[in-house]
Amino acid sequence: MQQFVDDELLRGPLLLDQVVEGAIDGLRKAIPGMALGQRTALSDLMQSLQSQRGRVSEYFMVSLRRQVDEALNQPSPSAGAKTTRLQSLALVEEDEVAVNVEIAHAVEIVKSTAEYEIRELQTYTSALAGDMDMAHLNNPFRPETYANALWAGSQALPLSRGHQIAFMRHASTPLAQLLRRSYAAACSRLESMGVEPAAYRTMILPSGSRRGSRPPEADVEIDLYAIRDSMPAPLTASASPHFVHASPPVRETWRAVADAAPNLVDRQAVELVSRLFDAMASDDRVPPDVSLIVSRLQGPALRLSLRDSTLLDQDQHPLWRFINDLVFEAEMVPDAADPERALLLKTAQLAVDQVASETEQSAGLYRWALDRMQSLLNKSLTRRLAAASSQIGALHRFEDRLTAGNVVPSSLHGMLDVPQLDTVPAELLDATPPAPQAADGSKAWLESLKPGAWVRMFLQSRWHHARLLWVGDRREIWLFGDGASDATWAVRRSALLLMHESKLAKTLLRRSIVGTAAARVQHQVAAAAVA
Repeated sequence: MQQFVDDELLRGPLLLDQVVEGAIDGLRKAIPGMALGQRTALSDLMQSLQSQRGRVSEYFMVSLRRQVDEALNQPSPSAGAKTTRLQSLALVEEDEVAVNVEIAHAVEIVKSTAEYEIRELQTYTSALAGDMDMAHLNNPFRPETYANALWAGSQALPLSRGHQIAFMRHASTPLAQLLRRSYAAACSRLESMGVEPAAYRTMILPSGSRRGSRPPEADVEIDLYAIRDSMPAPLTASASPHFVHASPPVRETWRAVADAAPNLVDRQAVELVSRLFDAMASDDRVPPDVSLIVSRLQGPALRLSLRDSTLLDQDQHPLWRFINDLVFEAEMVPDAADPERALLLKTAQLAVDQVASETEQSAGLYRWALDRMQSLLNKSLTRRLAAASSQIGALHRFEDRLTAGNVVPSSLHGMLDVPQLDTVPAELLDATPPAPQAADGSKAWLESLKPGAWVRMFLQSRWHHARLLWVGDRREIWLFGDGASDATWAVRRSALLLMHESKLAKTLLRRSIVGTAAARVQHQVAAAAVA
């Protein structure tokens, strides 16, 4: 791997030189169609690129080496090492959002242009890293790495931020085309060295199954009552095909509960609940430590199905809400060594143990568990606010200066306007241009955010799960905290509106793990009926 990295770094300056040539050529072709002011600005950019090419290359290579070193030295996710948590506060304004849009634009252009080459190189770098299952991203020269390095190179230009963003926009396409050839050449070199690529992970499907018959993964409205009524009869613990090959503890638990069921409908409910838990246990989106806690509820839930007819209210019953909330909050704090995550799982485990120990199962028990977890989340938000109290005090004063008219002018100097921001393809933007109501929609979205809400945001050249911690009294400053570190971002209101309009910020909704499990069970029942 180190030999491969050193070889690629040696080719970095030549790559950047070709990117600059491509950008200059693109600027030269674009100038005749520009207005007078834009022609002057782009001419200044061309002259600066030609005179400062050496400095641009130096800045580019420093950033590229630093990012590659970080990628090589970061601990493996399977090692359980704790992510470094930095105490920092960043102020995000419109200029920063414009930069994020251009970096995201460059990344998506590279990914769409060199999609096949990126995947092929991943097989070779996984082999170099000893990861034959390709479970992690082992390529230190990902599109994000080059896009960030290109932005770092633009900082060498002694021009305004707007000129630097214009360079990024015109350099993105040459970068994508060159990286496509570079990735392909790297694969050829590794193959000639005798490196055998790692095999893609494959899934062996059961006999007779079809890819088109895969149950839906998206959250959908599923009627659990209808699924229960469609369960095959007769249902007994010994005759149910679902439990013929189950492990002895699960089979015995189901038999004991089924024997206590007075009628067919109750036995159908018992089997449905058990199948739901089996489907959740096989959901690879649920982390193993969370899955263990959820599985602990299977026995109590089976007993509850005989006593509580409202258990099949998928979106309302506190049992399912508890499971969905637990999975979501654990996903927001992904670091296994994070004290907040450990406290969350410990609290959930204690609540589940208390519920499971009760002989008489009722919805009230799970409502108590749900309230206990919500209380913990409120305390977690309070602790985060206390840790950021000095920052919040400074933001109060800064917000007062903003409302008094002491606003720092933008460094874009007319080089970038809002329509030019709508250039991010693929996942980042819809194919259709934004409707005139987009601004009103962004304002409504911003007003709907409350402290404690989780938001997916593209900041500092990468996507983050961020929690809204605090909103200024005048609603001009919004403080967000990273879910994976102690980093915080103070975001201007105007920057947030621009981010939402550019599809770089959205509210994270709680995904229904129970709903996905219900869809899978419904598919199984339908497939069995056809067979």
